[in-house]
Amino acid sequence: MIKVSIYEDNDSLRKSLSHLIMGTETMELAGAYPDCGTLLQNFREAKPDVVVMDIDMPGISGIEATSMIKASFPEIQILIYTVFNDKQKVFEALCSGATGYLLKKSNAIQILEAIADLYNGGSPMTGEIARKVMEFFSKNPHPDANDYALSSRELDILRCIVKGDSYKMVADSCCISIGTVRTHINSIYKKLHVNSKSEAVIKAMKERLV
Repeated sequence: MIKVSIYEDNDSLRKSLSHLIMGTETMELAGAYPDCGTLLQNFREAKPDVVVMDIDMPGISGIEATSMIKASFPEIQILIYTVFNDKQKVFEALCSGATGYLLKKSNAIQILEAIADLYNGGSPMTGEIARKVMEFFSKNPHPDANDYALSSRELDILRCIVKGDSYKMVADSCCISIGTVRTHINSIYKKLHVNSKSEAVIKAMKERLV
């Protein structure tokens, strides 16, 4: 059984999605919530496999919630389910750790197929979202990463954070301390002229630095 949690502030839609999940023989509803205020507690108790996440919610946004989930529960797969189809939202969501992106005009079959695909290692996207991603990368040149004077170690760490790894995961992967990871990341921020992890990831993806 695929355990699915839903985060959607629209009561009617949240109930519809809940009934959709409960009506299948291969999925189990692990919880349905109107906001992300108790998100980490919910996950410790319910232990979902897949999360269906809206972006525009009160308090913590779906993109912020996605970053929180991946930092504490990297094994959980996140399907963004939203009305937003602009490139900035798409890249922010993907850079935060989401591995699927569906628009709310998707039908019930597409939603269930996307959840199953995500659980089985896929990265489902609505067709027009996939097209935006492909068009974006085809229009952006691939500059030399050394234009920013990034060291080989910094490039390794940048690759890790683009994958959505937490600081602890980066430290384990690179065999360094978390403190050293923070030092390298601060250096990366300065060289890329960014102020946050999400900005660094978006820039790395847009310019294909890794």
